[in-house]
Amino acid sequence: MKKLIICAIMLAAGVSSYAQQALFGGANAKSPEINADKTVTFRFVAPKAISVKVTGDFLPTRKVEVPNFGSMEMPGQADLVEKDGVWEYTTPTPVAPEMYTYSFIVDGQTMVDPNNVYMNRDVSTVSNLLYVDGNEVVDLYKVQDVPHGTVSKIWYHSAKENMDRRLTVYTPAGYETSGKKYPVLYLLHGIGGDEEAWYTQGRSTQILDNLIAQGKAKPMIVVMTNGNISMEAAPGEGSEGLTVPTMGLPKTMEGTFETDFPEIISFIDKTFRTQANKKGRAIAGLSMGGFHSLHISKQYPDKFNYVGLFSAAIGVTDPKISPIYGDFDKKLDILFSKKNRPALFYIACGNTDFLFKANSDFRAQLDAKGYPYKYYETDGGHIWRNWRKYLADFTPRIFK
Repeated sequence: MKKLIICAIMLAAGVSSYAQQALFGGANAKSPEINADKTVTFRFVAPKAISVKVTGDFLPTRKVEVPNFGSMEMPGQADLVEKDGVWEYTTPTPVAPEMYTYSFIVDGQTMVDPNNVYMNRDVSTVSNLLYVDGNEVVDLYKVQDVPHGTVSKIWYHSAKENMDRRLTVYTPAGYETSGKKYPVLYLLHGIGGDEEAWYTQGRSTQILDNLIAQGKAKPMIVVMTNGNISMEAAPGEGSEGLTVPTMGLPKTMEGTFETDFPEIISFIDKTFRTQANKKGRAIAGLSMGGFHSLHISKQYPDKFNYVGLFSAAIGVTDPKISPIYGDFDKKLDILFSKKNRPALFYIACGNTDFLFKANSDFRAQLDAKGYPYKYYETDGGHIWRNWRKYLADFTPRIFK
């Protein structure tokens, strides 16, 4: 009997030890490690690997030919060096303060860093997050000791599509008790994204919390839509189940989202305390969301007093696809007429973005007509690092 009790204790201890190892012993190398001089060291334990690389937007970009898009900038790669089964790479120079994403390529297979639990999904790609502190921009992306707004996942019924669809809605600190009416920013994602993109990758709620607390931005409601009309919600969040995320979704840039958009405005105005007029509305978006913002604003020139195009996909669709895209010049003239002209028409783009020329050509068109706009150009390409900056620059300019 005594032996049985001892065995049981030993077995329980073994199980407990195994469970604790699973819970607390997963990390076996410090990665990433931000050094005192702001260089960053990455480590990956793989004694049997032949090659380990790190790739991420903290590295110099490389040109890659992408079908249907041409030459695009992609994150660079760097080789790790192995010693005693641990592969290691340290950046040769300090990494500029920013929020980055990265992953490893082990013998040709892309995988996340097993020693970093902080991850990000961008369409169907999962990567790790890396923060390098050191400036006010990065501070905007973090949760600071300031009053915080509320983020809600709200479902609405689309009568036109005969389906329920989901929105992410940010209400500023104090909304629940103030009794006030607030202006609304409609914030749109890029192709392959969804209503969670700006909330997760774009750090929109942290940016708004911090800018509002600093008195740089007006308290506002932010509505983050799902621009893929064929979807109810983000992948895994709708009745279709755990589908594989893809950029090849129907009903994205063929006019349906723009046609149906007044439904969203009506729902928001009925559900929240909004300033339900043109002066109280702004619309902005990145890439496909910039495309949507442009066409929605010119289709409904009496709806939005502030328009933001972040690396907008301008001129990438055939006007024959939908009446929404037809009569572009005429609708643009109506939008910029004395009666309808927005208080702010904002264009931002990276100087190595594959859409830089399209945005430059559009600006030339506005210049030729004498239509006013605010332009913000940054280094870099079609990346979240730029879009977060554009949001932080755009929001203090609206609802003045």
